Amino acid sequence: MKLYSWNVNGIRAVVKKGVFQTFMQAHQPDILCLQETKAERGQIEIDLPDYHEYWNSAVKKGYSGTAIFAKTKPLAVINGFPEDFAKRFKFADELQRDSAEEGRVISAEFEKFFVVTVYTPNTKDDLSRLKLRHEHWDPAFLAYCKQLEQKKPVIFCGDLNVAHTELDLANPKPNRGKKGFTDEERKGFQNFLDAGFIDTFRLFTQGNGHYSWWTHFANARARNVGWRIDYFLVSEGLRSAVKAAEIHADVMGSDHCPVSVTLDL
Repeated sequence: MKLYSWNVNGIRAVVKKGVFQTFMQAHQPDILCLQETKAERGQIEIDLPDYHEYWNSAVKKGYSGTAIFAKTKPLAVINGFPEDFAKRFKFADELQRDSAEEGRVISAEFEKFFVVTVYTPNTKDDLSRLKLRHEHWDPAFLAYCKQLEQKKPVIFCGDLNVAHTELDLANPKPNRGKKGFTDEERKGFQNFLDAGFIDTFRLFTQGNGHYSWWTHFANARARNVGWRIDYFLVSEGLRSAVKAAEIHADVMGSDHCPVSVTLDL
């Protein structure tokens, strides 16, 4: 079973370029999770008769949004954090706004596992959302995945908007303390690992030079001056089922490239 995650930075653009269709034909994912779709389903023509589609589009037009395409119909699908879950947290309204109104989370339950895709809020250049993210979003998202895990194993993926270690970005020193590489954001990611989730890519590949996002400036992608901020993490119970985890840097069309995990279940 092949699962892919891709921040498309606007689904309409990658479809218009033909990149999305070429990617789907070449890779044929069993489950595809998208982030930053920036569209509602009715705004675009996608012909994928073999897939069940689920969209969580932002209320704000042309902003954020997630989607899941699956060859097997899920048992259930949840957009955003469930309201009763969000109410457990002090900033429940903000969590609901980000996860649902901004379309940042979709969860799909399958027979043997949950798939959760997430577009984690960016802390912004001035770090104005760092407090919300560090004290509320990251802990809430982790708690939500652990809650799902009580029922069955969890696979979560997406643009987590953080480089975990210095090996996960080309220029760590000048970026220390900046968005995506603050101590708080990195700790938030480490908390996922400490809670038992596995960074699948690191099961197979060590070292630096492996990135999933590149700025549009200074020919960064051609020079591979990038960041690894797109991930697949799985419950410890799925560790032995993970047979491969890859970054598909050759797939163009977005400032991010797809990442994937292959499971034998």
